Amino acid sequence: MACIRCKMVVKSELSKLGLHYAAVELGEADVMEDISTEQMRHLGVALKKTGLELMDDKKSILVERIKTLIIELVHYTDEQIKTNLSDYLSEKLNYNYTYLANLFSEVKGTTIEKFYLAHKIEKVKELLVYDELNLTEIADKLHYSSVAHLSNQFKKMTGLTPSHFKNLKHKRRETLGNV
Repeated sequence: MACIRCKMVVKSELSKLGLHYAAVELGEADVMEDISTEQMRHLGVALKKTGLELMDDKKSILVERIKTLIIELVHYTDEQIKTNLSDYLSEKLNYNYTYLANLFSEVKGTTIEKFYLAHKIEKVKELLVYDELNLTEIADKLHYSSVAHLSNQFKKMTGLTPSHFKNLKHKRRETLGNV
């Protein structure tokens, strides 16, 4: 799950099946009772219709948890992690970062770092489109060391400077699921 609406869909589908949940977070649901095979099948079908899917493979679940932590960190919180990303993920997931990085690359075909940077750049695009913050404020909000660092990374990832992107008529942003 990559967005708040995804959580609402999962809650709704669980309720339709008469299932109670303690929590539904991005990427996981804590269901309070045992789920029958039939309920699991119905839930899988219902979620698939909305573009979501059930995950029961431990490796895929762990990769989704990595993605969820990064998405929450970049898009849904303003807090800056007090350590580097590798330590943050290792601490949150209780796995060695080398294992997480290798697994992520194997499953997603990209590195955790590239995934993280792609989301940061999408957030920069979003903030540029909203036009409420200047580039200095955006750099500060996303914890870049400087505007120059943000601008260089933005140009490297998009081929455009932030100011050129801001002046485009058709903003080229990706949905979170496509990043």
